[in-house]
Amino acid sequence: MSDDSNPSRHLLEVRPAILRLAFFAAGAVLTIAFAPLGLYGAAPLVILPLLTAFLHAEPREARRYSFWFGVGLFLFGTYWLYTSIHVFGQAPLWIAVLLMVGLVVIMGWYFAAIGWLVTVLAAGSPWRLLAVAPAGWVTVEWFRGWFLTGFPWMSLGYSQIDSPLAGWLPLLGVYGVSWLAVLSASAFFVVLNRPGRERRIAVAITLLPWLVGAALQWVQWTESAGEPRTTTIVQGGVPQDRKWLPEQFSVTLDLYRNSILEHPDSQLIVWPEVAIPAAIDQVAGYLEMLQLDLDIRGQTLLLGILERDRPDIYNSVLMLESDSRQVYRKRHLVPFGEYFPVPDWVRERMRLMSLPYTDMTQGRPQQPLLETSDGDRLAIAICYEDAYGAEQLYALPEATILINVSNDAWFGDSIAPHQHLEIARVRAVEAGRYVVRATNNGISAFIGPRGDLLRTVQQFQYAAMTMDVPPMRGATPYSIAGNWPIVSVALLTVAGFGWRTFDDRRGRP
Repeated sequence: MSDDSNPSRHLLEVRPAILRLAFFAAGAVLTIAFAPLGLYGAAPLVILPLLTAFLHAEPREARRYSFWFGVGLFLFGTYWLYTSIHVFGQAPLWIAVLLMVGLVVIMGWYFAAIGWLVTVLAAGSPWRLLAVAPAGWVTVEWFRGWFLTGFPWMSLGYSQIDSPLAGWLPLLGVYGVSWLAVLSASAFFVVLNRPGRERRIAVAITLLPWLVGAALQWVQWTESAGEPRTTTIVQGGVPQDRKWLPEQFSVTLDLYRNSILEHPDSQLIVWPEVAIPAAIDQVAGYLEMLQLDLDIRGQTLLLGILERDRPDIYNSVLMLESDSRQVYRKRHLVPFGEYFPVPDWVRERMRLMSLPYTDMTQGRPQQPLLETSDGDRLAIAICYEDAYGAEQLYALPEATILINVSNDAWFGDSIAPHQHLEIARVRAVEAGRYVVRATNNGISAFIGPRGDLLRTVQQFQYAAMTMDVPPMRGATPYSIAGNWPIVSVALLTVAGFGWRTFDDRRGRP
């Protein structure tokens, strides 16, 4: 390990229990870099204690400290799971706590993997740390984004949507921005720990990603593909605990139908995920009536609804025009929400306890884009599908507008809807497209190709807002190459330094 005279080494000369608590607190503090606070500058600073552990601690110790850092981040960053599972999902308290704690511990293990991997590969060298910390971080972050369906929430790059680093999103995507944030933090760590010329070089590396990112924000990667479409987002504002009550059903149908009648000049109207609390075959007459309304004005309607094709049930978006229907079926389902990866005996117990126990069916991985009579090609993401950026790339560059419908009512008045909106903003920048985002009770928004919030409405109330949305054409570098360039560099870096570390250890007497 490094010279013990280094001042950062002394930070670890504290009782282990206190250190674990300190790293837990640091992980909790990192949540302020994400929405709703969005203090993006906190991210590289909060990482500094981890970098100290990576450089000066033994791999086993660094693994423990990183674990507690991850537990702090996800306990405070995803506490809303309790609201979703227990308050609105009506699962028993012990199940809600068990699932929440289970997820937090698993996320802690991912951070433990980062700690062990980077500590071993850095081998006590600040300059090796500068190379392997971003690579190790992104390798594990990317892995947890898809392994066992993945959970990409709280990826570091999302916290930088309002920072100069966001200029890199159209080139490298969210994982590339995670890389650059960790690189900048690692370089700043070197600044604090190395003298003379090395410090000056590290200062340049610290600042360069931010300066180049700021310049890249002026680059226009895509362009308008025609006249703007007058688009209306309808936020129903129906409380989650009333949505499925029989007495609310006709009220909900009237509420949404009136939104068409009240906006005769809108070319495209978007309703949220499962806006109509029924299956298509259960409201056949209502849908026919909607098509008659649309025919009078030449409008297009997108609505979230369930679709039954026995024995399958799909979470779908139905596109209605005067004489045509098209459908998109959700491809990435929510575990323990839309399907239950549990043994049969657990499923039977759930049934006996009057808990949800049946699975929805997954839509095909690649589906045709919904094409309007005006020639727009719409790429749909339902709920947290938009957290899986690479899964949306199949639609580009053909898609002219991105649509996200969601039901964030499951999360109550928590930070989750703000985090979800932050993710949708990143998708807009990566694709260079406008995003039309309709949710049941917020946060609905029109998002520009640079991730700017063009228009939003307050949560927990009915609202209909209209804006002219230009269709876009062209492709960003990220929409062409996806995550593979940055992930390949990360994997090659880890492999290269891994081989070098192994070779060095083999050569020791």
